Amino acid sequence: MHTNVTPDTSADTSPRTSPHDSGRVLLNSDMGEGLGLHEFGNDEALMRIIDVANVACGYHAGDPDVMERTVAMAAEHGVAVGAHPGLPDIVGFGRRRMVLTPAEVESIILYQTGALTAFLAKHGLELNHIKPHGSLYGMLAGDEELMQAAAGTALQFGVPFFGLAGTAHESVCRAMGVDFVPELYVDLNYGPAGELLIQRRPAPTDPDAAAERVSRALAGKPVLAVDGTELDIRFRSICVHSDAPNSVAVATAVRAVLG
Repeated sequence: MHTNVTPDTSADTSPRTSPHDSGRVLLNSDMGEGLGLHEFGNDEALMRIIDVANVACGYHAGDPDVMERTVAMAAEHGVAVGAHPGLPDIVGFGRRRMVLTPAEVESIILYQTGALTAFLAKHGLELNHIKPHGSLYGMLAGDEELMQAAAGTALQFGVPFFGLAGTAHESVCRAMGVDFVPELYVDLNYGPAGELLIQRRPAPTDPDAAAERVSRALAGKPVLAVDGTELDIRFRSICVHSDAPNSVAVATAVRAVLG
């Protein structure tokens, strides 16, 4: 499924507007996943560690006040911000698949990304990229028609798309001329075909194991799937989820490896 474990540093995979764009591997995190008084993540602490924030845009989490606070924190810490649109399923936190047409996929991504850009403009920031959340991310990885709708939105905004190498994320972006940033995950397991195994409820990740995965990948060694299958995963960015119980410790361990 994947062809090369070496970090992908080709020019067309770098975020165009990232203030951290120096050819190195960037650390990203899914953020702003709260509603009202309820917070789901360690955003404030992580903003001091990461390079790029993927901000929820309201459909799976992230109301207007949460978006405002998250973008303000990113601006304060010099963190680039991308849209993290999800399925319209707050109860399921966007982690339950839905049957959608390409037109519906385009509309929900366009709507959510457009909302986020208003907050970015307020704080003098530009949209850095689009990275779908949860089940939408997985649906697009395996369906070229749906992914064409998503890539078209990234093309409209003129930003890269964050996704999984070797899937429809990459092939459709390449075909449509959309910059593609492949990711490596350290707090999710991979199946034998290179697929991500999404958990409905995040569990703690061993920070040492996360650091070891990154060290191996940077050294050109394969990442191991849950059954021991060796996977060659190309990546330009590494994701740490903010809502895991010990996400700050995991991000700190990864940051130490990346430098």
